[in-house]
Amino acid sequence: MGSVNEYMGRSITIVSGKGGVGKTTLAANLGIALAQRGVSVCLVDADIAMANLSLMLGMQSSPITLHDVLLGEAGVQDALYDGPAGLKLIPSGLSLENYRRVDADRLATVIKAVQHKFDFIILDGPAGIEKSVLASIAATEECLLVATPDSPSIADVLKTKIVAQRLGSKPVGIVLNMVHFEKGEISKDEVSRMLELPVYGTIPYDDEMRHSFLKDRAVPLMLRNPQAKSSVEIQRLAARLAGLPVQVSEKKSSGFLAGIMGFFSRLFSGGKKASEKGMEEVHL
Repeated sequence: MGSVNEYMGRSITIVSGKGGVGKTTLAANLGIALAQRGVSVCLVDADIAMANLSLMLGMQSSPITLHDVLLGEAGVQDALYDGPAGLKLIPSGLSLENYRRVDADRLATVIKAVQHKFDFIILDGPAGIEKSVLASIAATEECLLVATPDSPSIADVLKTKIVAQRLGSKPVGIVLNMVHFEKGEISKDEVSRMLELPVYGTIPYDDEMRHSFLKDRAVPLMLRNPQAKSSVEIQRLAARLAGLPVQVSEKKSSGFLAGIMGFFSRLFSGGKKASEKGMEEVHL
C-alpha cells in the first residue's frame, strides 16, 4: 500500500475545454473517493461564474465563499467548510454581482495559502479558455483533463492541454467520461495516442450517476451507491492518483447461492470467511 505522504500538497485542476462532460460531478465524487480512503482533500469550486460544486454536495447555503476571499473581504480559513466523508470544501458564490468584481488572478495565492494543509487540493475548473479558466489552471501544479469519447470533446481538450503546458501546469492524464462503449466512439488507446497522455480512468455512462442530482437534494453517487459501475471506476481513478488500493463494498448474495458461496469460501480459505472482510481489494 503506497504512502499518501508522497502526495502531500498536490494541487490538481480538473478541466475539460468543453462543457457538459461531467467535470463537476467527477470532481465531487473523486474528492469523496479520496477522502474515504484517509486522504486529506480540499475541493475548490473554481468556476466563479457558474458555480455548481456546492450544489452537487448539498452545501449551497455556505455564507462565505471563494468570491469573498478573492475580493479580499474574508480570509481563506473562513471559506473552508466540512464536506462529505471528511473532505473540506471552498465553495464559489452564486452572486453574479460579486462575480463581476472578483479578481480571478488571486486564485493562485488562495491555493498556496492552504496547500500545505492537505494531501490533495482539487479545483473544479470552468469550461472553455476564458480568463477564469486560465487562472484556475495556473493556480495548480497539475491538471486532469476530462473528455467524452467523441471528436469535438477530444479536440477541445487537446487545446486545453496546450494552454495548461504554456501556463506551467502539468497535464497528468485524461479521464474519459460518459463512455457508452459503442461503435464510433474514440477508443481509450486512440485518445492516449492523440493527446500523448495516459488515460487515468474510463467512466461508463451510468443512469445512476444522473439520478444522483435529479432529486430535491443532490446526493453524490459515491455516497448513495458506491457499488454503481461509475462509482467503482472513480474509485479506481482515486487509487491511481493517490497510490492506494481500491476498496469496493461487496454486494451481498442471498438464499441458496449465498450458502454455496459461503461454503466454498470457507473451504478454500482455511475456514476464514471472505464475507467477514466485507470489502474487496483491487490492487492497481
